[in-house]
Amino acid sequence: MDEHHIVLAIVTVVGLGIGAQWLAWRLKLPAIVLLAAVGLIMGPGLGWVDPGADFGAYLRPIVSLCVAIILFEGGLSLHLSDLKEAARGVRRLVYLGAPLAWLCSSLCAHYIGGLDWPVSLVFGAIMVVTGPTVIMPMLRQAALNRRTASYLKWEGIVNDPIGALLAVLVFQFFIFQGSGSGWDEVLQGIGLAIVCSLILGGAGGWATARAFREGWVPEYLKSPVLLGLVLIVYALSDMIQKEAGLLAVTIMGIVVGNMNLPGIGDMKRFKEYITIMLVSVVFVSLTADLDARSLVDIGWRGIALVAAIMFLARPVAIMLATTGAGMQFNERVLLSWIAPRGIVAAATAGLMGPRLVDAGYPAEVLLPLVFAIIFATVFSHGLTINWLAARLGLSSRHRDGVLIIGASPWTVALSQVLRDMKVNVLLADSSWHNLREARLNGIPVFYGEILSDFAEESVELAHVRTVLAATRNDAYNALVCTALAPEIGQRNVLQLAMGGGDYEEDPKALARPRRGGVAFSNDADFEVLWRNLVRGWKFSKTRISENYTYEQFVADRHTDAIEILTMNDEGVISFVAAGDSAETAKGVTIVTFTAEKPQKPKELPDAEPAAI
Repeated sequence: MDEHHIVLAIVTVVGLGIGAQWLAWRLKLPAIVLLAAVGLIMGPGLGWVDPGADFGAYLRPIVSLCVAIILFEGGLSLHLSDLKEAARGVRRLVYLGAPLAWLCSSLCAHYIGGLDWPVSLVFGAIMVVTGPTVIMPMLRQAALNRRTASYLKWEGIVNDPIGALLAVLVFQFFIFQGSGSGWDEVLQGIGLAIVCSLILGGAGGWATARAFREGWVPEYLKSPVLLGLVLIVYALSDMIQKEAGLLAVTIMGIVVGNMNLPGIGDMKRFKEYITIMLVSVVFVSLTADLDARSLVDIGWRGIALVAAIMFLARPVAIMLATTGAGMQFNERVLLSWIAPRGIVAAATAGLMGPRLVDAGYPAEVLLPLVFAIIFATVFSHGLTINWLAARLGLSSRHRDGVLIIGASPWTVALSQVLRDMKVNVLLADSSWHNLREARLNGIPVFYGEILSDFAEESVELAHVRTVLAATRNDAYNALVCTALAPEIGQRNVLQLAMGGGDYEEDPKALARPRRGGVAFSNDADFEVLWRNLVRGWKFSKTRISENYTYEQFVADRHTDAIEILTMNDEGVISFVAAGDSAETAKGVTIVTFTAEKPQKPKELPDAEPAAI
C-alpha cells in the first residue's frame, strides 16, 4: 500500500474521531455514542474506512501504544488519598464491588454466554470497568444530587484502571498456562510481570517525579519527557515479560499522580488532551474494523449475555457490595442500573481478543460482545438516568450551579438573590470572618482556598455552570478563572472588572489569556459595586413579557443600572459579560443592580414668588 493512502487513512480516522467528539459536545451526548456510530457507519456500513487493511500489521501495535497512554492517564487521576478519605459506600464499591462484578460477569459469560472459562474470566475483568470517559459526560447532563453523583464518579475513576489491570493479569495467566507451562512457571511469569512493573513502572515513576521536583527537567519539556518515558517503560516491560507493559504504565501513572508535583495540573491537562485524541483514534479504528457479521453472529446467547450483565450481574454485585454500607436503598437501586462501559473496555477487549485467539482460545466473539454491551449500556443508561433519578427522588433540587469566589457584602447580597431564584449557589472564601454574614443568612459556603487539594475533593464542580471571581484582588481573580476554565469552560468563568482604566488596550495590563471574562461591565469593579451597595443600590428582578418589553424596561430603569444575569423559562441562568447585552426574549427574568430611579418632579401651578 502506498504512502499517500496510509496518510489519507490516518487523517480520515483522526478527523472522524475529533469531529465526532465535537458533535457530541454540541448535541450534549456521550462522545462514545457518536464515536461508535461514526466507526460503524464509515467501516462496516459504507466500507469507506478499513483500518485492518489500511494499517495491516501496524494496527495492533498502534492500539497497544494508545491503550498504554490511556491507562497511564487513568492512573494519573487515581489519588490514593481520595480513596482513603472517601465515603464508606465508595470504598465498598471498590473493595467488594470490583471482585463481585468480576465474579458475576464471568459466571454469566460462561453459563449464559457459553464462553470458555479463560475467555469468560477475561470478559468478566473487562466488565469491572465502568468508564469515567462515559460517566463524567453523563453526570454533567444528569441532575443527580451531589452524593449520588460522587458514588458513580469515584467508582468509575477507581475501577477503570483496576478492571484493566485485572484483565491483563487474567490474560497473562492463561497465556502462560496455554503455552504448556506448569503452575510453577505460570506463577513465575506472573510474578516476573508484577516485579517488572513495580520496578520499571513504580520505581521509574518515582525517579521521574523526583527528577521533575529537583529541576533536572525544564518546565516546557516535562510533559513531552513524561510521555516519552511512558512509551519507553511500556516497551521495556513488554520486552522483559510479554504483556507486562500495560500494568507497568498504569502503576507509573499512579505513582506520578500521587507525588504532589508542582505543575502536575498542566501535565495532567496535556495528557488529557493527548488521551482525547487517542481515544478518538482507537475507538473509531476498532469499530470501523469490526465485521458487521460478527455483531449478528453473537446470536441469542450473546443477546442473553448482554441482558444478564445489565439486569443480573450488575444489580447482584452492587446490592451485595453495598449491604450495610450506610447507603440509601434508592441510591443502591440507581447504582445497580447505571454502569456504562466505555473506551478502556473497548480498547482492552480490542487488545486482548486477538491475542487470545492467537494463543488458541475461542475468543473471536469477545470484541463484538464487549461492543454490544457498550452500545446497550451507553444508550439505555444515558437515556434513562434523568428519569430514574427523578422517580427515585435523587434528582438535584437545583437548576444551575453558581460558584462565587470572595465573600463581601455585595456577593452575599447577590447570593441571596440567587438563592431566592432557586439557583444552587456556593460562596467560597478563605476567611471565616468574611463568610459570617452568608452563614447567618443560610447561604451555602465553602471555607478554604478554592484552589487547594481539599477544595478539589470537596467542591463538586459537575453542577457548577458559572464561576464568578469577585475578590478585591484582581490578580487572584484571574488566577482562579485560569485554573477553573478547563473544567467549567472559558466562557463560563468571569471576574470583576479590574480597576485602573482601559486595561483591554493597555499592553502593561494582565494579558487576556491569563484572566477570565469581564463580568457585567468594564466599570463594575470591586470598589464600585461595594460603594454603590453602601449608597443604597439594590438588586432588582424584572420579567420581560408581551405587556412589558425590554425596550420599556430600559426606558424605566435607572440610567446607571448594571445588568447582572438573566434566567429563562427553563430556569437556566446566564451572567452578563462586559460588552454583551442581556437576553431579551419573552419570559426572561433580568436581574439588575440599580439605584432607585429618581421621580420626576411634579409641575406646580404658576404662583407669585413667596415673600421673604
